[in-house]
Amino acid sequence: MWQPDATTLRLFISICESGSISRASVREGMAAAAVSKRIADMEHALGAPLLTRRSRGVTVTPAGEILLRHAKLLTSGVENLHADLSEFASGVRGIVRVAANVSSIIEFLPEQIAAFLRQNSRINVVLEERVSTEVVRNVVDGIADIGICRDFVGVGEVEIVPYRSDNFAVVVHQSHPLANRDSLAFSDTLEYEQIGLSVSAAVSSLTKRIAAESHRQIRYRANVSTFDAAFRLIQLNLGLAVLPAEAIPRYRDLYELREIPLTDEWARRQFIICHQAMDQMSVSARKFLDHLLASPRA
Repeated sequence: MWQPDATTLRLFISICESGSISRASVREGMAAAAVSKRIADMEHALGAPLLTRRSRGVTVTPAGEILLRHAKLLTSGVENLHADLSEFASGVRGIVRVAANVSSIIEFLPEQIAAFLRQNSRINVVLEERVSTEVVRNVVDGIADIGICRDFVGVGEVEIVPYRSDNFAVVVHQSHPLANRDSLAFSDTLEYEQIGLSVSAAVSSLTKRIAAESHRQIRYRANVSTFDAAFRLIQLNLGLAVLPAEAIPRYRDLYELREIPLTDEWARRQFIICHQAMDQMSVSARKFLDHLLASPRA
């Protein structure tokens, strides 16, 4: 039976990410011929092609996609093992790995982690930002002990606990034509250019569908990947954005923002905590989960 080795798996991941054996060889500091031979030997041992070679690079076969997923899990697990053991060597006695979406990180999670660390000085919390669908996958795959995300993702393979709610609002510059409104329906925004945010992909899909149902389209002036970038564009009056109202207060004065509550039913959203079965969680992870659930919730 073929036994994976860390070097070959790392090379395979690098090839898939770069799309080229030659680029991967430069990245990994190994001769291209040696890299190619390792991959060929692995394909021979597995009895299946992992890459389709082309003149301008490689593409991953279905078998290669399966290997890539497991290779990332294995290498991530080894890296986490080394990191966790080094933490223990420095006096830490527990590690909790948390995957969370950006809204939870902006709105409340850092304060929750800080409070937990003050009470549990020998437990370390490692936080990774992920989109909601990746949060769930990280928990399923064992990369994260606890995940915090929106409630519209599929969560059949993990246990979930309702956590907090927040409310989406239309965020505009203080001089925008809508800035004096007390509330809005999302349909009221369709006359104006908007800023899309990739980390809110599910909300973007929802708003596009709502617009399409009324035979209209959202006119995007820009699409960005961070809240700060969206706030900066709003400050320059280049468009409005649909964002969690709870994420705005600390940035309101800095960027001259105004948030206007949405009256649509979908605008109130729920966060959930997802985790594996309690008997599979470490003592440290269970303590952090208890801490989250005992905290005041908005």
